[in-house]
Amino acid sequence: MIVLAIDTSTSACSSALWRDGAVMARRLAVMARGQSEALMPMVAETMAESGLGFADLDLLAVTVGPGAFTGLRIGLAAARGLALASNLPLAGISTPLAVAAAIPVAQRRSRTLLSVIDSRRDEAWVQAYAPDLTPLGEVEALLPAQAAERYRMPVVVAGDGAAGLLPLLADGVAADAPGWPDAALVAELAARHWTAGTALSPEPLYLRPPDVTVP
Repeated sequence: MIVLAIDTSTSACSSALWRDGAVMARRLAVMARGQSEALMPMVAETMAESGLGFADLDLLAVTVGPGAFTGLRIGLAAARGLALASNLPLAGISTPLAVAAAIPVAQRRSRTLLSVIDSRRDEAWVQAYAPDLTPLGEVEALLPAQAAERYRMPVVVAGDGAAGLLPLLADGVAADAPGWPDAALVAELAARHWTAGTALSPEPLYLRPPDVTVP
């Protein structure tokens, strides 16, 4: 299976072309803003480096959140546009799952994986996973103290919200992983979940309404 994946859901922007277990091309830049200008050139560079056209692809994939409101809409709008133009299916992957998947296998042993996404507010978006990436509950918006109370077992913590939670955990260690999704892992996850029929729909996963007012 050949998958093109993109991510703009947190503080990075990435695209990747994945084929049967190998990354053919990849672009990633850490950025809090500017994904709308950076994403499509990244996609064009990724496709050019791979030497493939959209007619060669089997699937498109995108992170659906929770994450930055504007970033999610940028990624989803781009992914939906590409899917419509190329007549390709589009798979959604949750942001916490993409973050947890980057935790090295050696760090997963005997610990619960805790994916913590910065919400830019007091709470964080938190979801726990088993070492094989099976979710152990739904993603929740929790204050750091609430998360520390909830997760008293040994955990390995990943995500851009990890720093605010780790000092409060009785038995938590930081993952040797970036704090944002990587489109290369999003593509791999999408291939697995699409084949199993468990991919998410390409709809934004929000845990609170947007911070906007009508003028």
